[in-house]
Amino acid sequence: MKYRVLHYGEEPLRENSEPITEITDDIRRLVADMFETMNEAKGVGLAAPQVGVNIRLAIIDIGDDPLVLINPRILKSSGKETCEEGCLSLPGLTEKVERAKKVVCEATDLDGSLYELEAEGLLARAVQHELDHLDGVLFIDRISKARKLQIKHELEMIKNGESLYEDDENEEEAPF
Repeated sequence: MKYRVLHYGEEPLRENSEPITEITDDIRRLVADMFETMNEAKGVGLAAPQVGVNIRLAIIDIGDDPLVLINPRILKSSGKETCEEGCLSLPGLTEKVERAKKVVCEATDLDGSLYELEAEGLLARAVQHELDHLDGVLFIDRISKARKLQIKHELEMIKNGESLYEDDENEEEAPF
């Protein structure tokens, strides 16, 4: 079942997510539905709050092995890099965001096994972006106040249900 992705301005995006205490069939179904939703939207990551479910769950697929992150947390980070970032919850908007270049993340998979993930580049950025969603943080919270004022009109458009994509086409670079 494909979900509707919540957009900037919808309250669940700003809430802290609850830890998952048990991996149930409902969680497995949610994960499958989230992958369907993300793939249809041509994204590379999706957090449960983006589909209105405030639990600590995110998925990522940058073209290698799809990842399921249950109750994820970053153990270490190093370096800094600034890159363009987008988000399925802010359709059509991209901004330069500074993030750690490398991260080590701990998460549980769908089998209930705890694992560590070492990531850099796009994967590291996706991990940080999705974990932010679990804490009610959007990538626009990581840009300067001055820049946020400059894009105020675009943010209002998104809040009012509009997309910034031209001709309703997704841009070439997939958002998170």
